Amino acid sequence: MDATATALHHGDRYLDHCRSCGADLERLFVDLGQSPISNSLRHPDQEDEPEAFYPLRAFACDACGLVQIHDIAAREAHFNRDYAYFSSFSDSWLAHAENYAHTMIARQGLGPASQVVEVASNDGYLLRYFKAAGVPVLGVDPAANCAEAAMLHHGVPTRVTFFGRQTAHELVREGLSADLIAANNVLAHVPDINDFVAGFSILLKPDGVLTIEFPHLLQMMENNYFDTIYHEHYSYLSLLAVERLLARHGLAAFDLDVLSTHGGSLRIHVGHASAGRTASDALLAFRAREAAAGLDGPAAYDAFSARARATKRSLLKLLIRLKDEGATLAAYGAPAKGATLLNYCGIGRDFIDYTVDRNPRKQGLVMPGVAIPVHPPERIFETRPDYLVILPWNLKDEIIAQMSGIRTWGGKFITPLPEPMIIA
Repeated sequence: MDATATALHHGDRYLDHCRSCGADLERLFVDLGQSPISNSLRHPDQEDEPEAFYPLRAFACDACGLVQIHDIAAREAHFNRDYAYFSSFSDSWLAHAENYAHTMIARQGLGPASQVVEVASNDGYLLRYFKAAGVPVLGVDPAANCAEAAMLHHGVPTRVTFFGRQTAHELVREGLSADLIAANNVLAHVPDINDFVAGFSILLKPDGVLTIEFPHLLQMMENNYFDTIYHEHYSYLSLLAVERLLARHGLAAFDLDVLSTHGGSLRIHVGHASAGRTASDALLAFRAREAAAGLDGPAAYDAFSARARATKRSLLKLLIRLKDEGATLAAYGAPAKGATLLNYCGIGRDFIDYTVDRNPRKQGLVMPGVAIPVHPPERIFETRPDYLVILPWNLKDEIIAQMSGIRTWGGKFITPLPEPMIIA
């Protein structure tokens, strides 16, 4: 463990110091009150049992620009055998993964002699496409149920463990090193990001490529997506902060793709700094965009909290009006972001009768904190609600297409963010 990482550790918790650079954390980014663990759906017979709520506050590091929450629960509380998120239940996400695989196979010239490793490989949603093309793959994921699904459904070998220096060294000792490492929407989930990124440096071949996808902090701020803040997400990432983190471990970004996923994401292409790759025009342009937005200073971070509070009031006003008019409301989805939104706004069964989700592992459970029951999507057509609140707004178009039949009885959709809106 390097000196910076050692300075950050306090009995496996990060307290008042930046988890990336070790500077003191003094700037409050947003306070979302008390919230349960976002993916900890409960059985209905647990409703009379106490439920743990924790402060949900994010801070901005004035030294390196990383936005982060204080650690509340150990990583094992989020990522374990009961982990409820399975990537393969979103058609649009599968299409995104398939496109990435085909693109990277062609771009890197990958074949039977290559090795692709995905960190946080979930249920094999991505590596299945590399495997189908004859490229050797290995997944690394700490959730045993996801790893079992990857093997059972896609034949994707998966190491059930958390990734970092130790895992990377073990794989190298076994004779494995990576031509391509994919890390999609995982960097935000890691409490010790210095150990995590150091693992990439160890496992990646000298001329190998690492791609990291992450929801982009600036786009989150511009679009008011405060619900993406929850305890499972330890960090909220800008290009500025990530490049500073990579440099600490001998890595450097050389290209960048702007993605529409998760409300606006980046995919950065990374290699060993010693490889001396030239930064692309796209990367240089995005560095300039963040600089113009003021992400290297305090003002941009200070305005976010007020907008979140205003949106909470607007959403409650809308739902109160609709309920006063006698409308019935249901929701679509039981995502982690939905748990943050509902708990922060105080929206429970007095507003929303139930929600639906395609993931059978969530059906029959209740949302954390607010105890809204989760049913299969067919429930919508049985009860015919007047309004359907879309909680995974990043899949809005996919969901509206799937549920377009509600229009036959005059049903309408509600998207809560960036500002509450009714869609007929």
